[in-house]
Amino acid sequence: MTQTAAKPLSAPDKLRALLSEDRLHVMPCCFDALSAKLIAQEGFALTFMSGFAASASRIGAPDLGLMSYGEVLDQARNICDAVQIPVIGDGDTGYGNAMNVRRTVQGFAKAGCAAVMIEDQVAPKRCGHTPGKAVVGREEAYDRIRAAADARAAGADILILARTDARHEHGLGEAIERAAKFQELGADILFVEAPKTVEEMREVCDSLPGPKMANIVEGGETPDLSHAELRDIGYAIAAYPLTLMAAAMRSMVSTLEAMKQDGDRSALLMDFKELRQRIGFDDYYAASEIYQSSQRKMD
Repeated sequence: MTQTAAKPLSAPDKLRALLSEDRLHVMPCCFDALSAKLIAQEGFALTFMSGFAASASRIGAPDLGLMSYGEVLDQARNICDAVQIPVIGDGDTGYGNAMNVRRTVQGFAKAGCAAVMIEDQVAPKRCGHTPGKAVVGREEAYDRIRAAADARAAGADILILARTDARHEHGLGEAIERAAKFQELGADILFVEAPKTVEEMREVCDSLPGPKMANIVEGGETPDLSHAELRDIGYAIAAYPLTLMAAAMRSMVSTLEAMKQDGDRSALLMDFKELRQRIGFDDYYAASEIYQSSQRKMD
């Protein structure tokens, strides 16, 4: 009897399997298909499409609600197409009312995302570690997560990452209360943005059920702890939303300065052979050989 091959796990199922592990998952965040490929090539198990970094990369503008839903979805689709690891998409505030949230969740699921983040900021939103952010009232925030869960129940195979920024305006207690309600409404992963001390981070993890995500912005408000410390506190995911973007920008500026001065830039560059390999030239040529061989046989 012929045995059929096991069906590959879907992106959401891959993420569910990761979250079932009793460990911290370090998650460098990407901003385009190439940065996602590099993350996967270095052996990381998952990535997140950072809205901050994607906005900077795609439109050269700050993450202040300037990218449209269509632009964000297109960026997410390109990233998902480039890698096999689970990708979490930044669904922002859902791009409108609760019905817009449902459409946003459905769109990210169709694009191939393993999870989508929905947050409770006032639109247009702001980076969680910059001034001026505000959150909507509780009921509107709850409606967003309720709508996201309804979209999933209607057939969108995707996990929900629920984020609250209430710590900034209303204190940690309000943020924890909102996150707890998000979990009751169906959120799979909870994200309390910008706790300011280790004690606050520990209170978040001790008070809330299920997987929690820490957001580590170098120079931001949340302590930049070691992986071991984050795991000890109780986080399941440690996101690094700007690390690769900041590293790439610094490298590009340094290289441009060297070019301007007609200096030696060789030490700043990736070897051309490795560059081609990482982009995928070698895989392309290897895959194309089968077609060239077939053509030679026909000739």
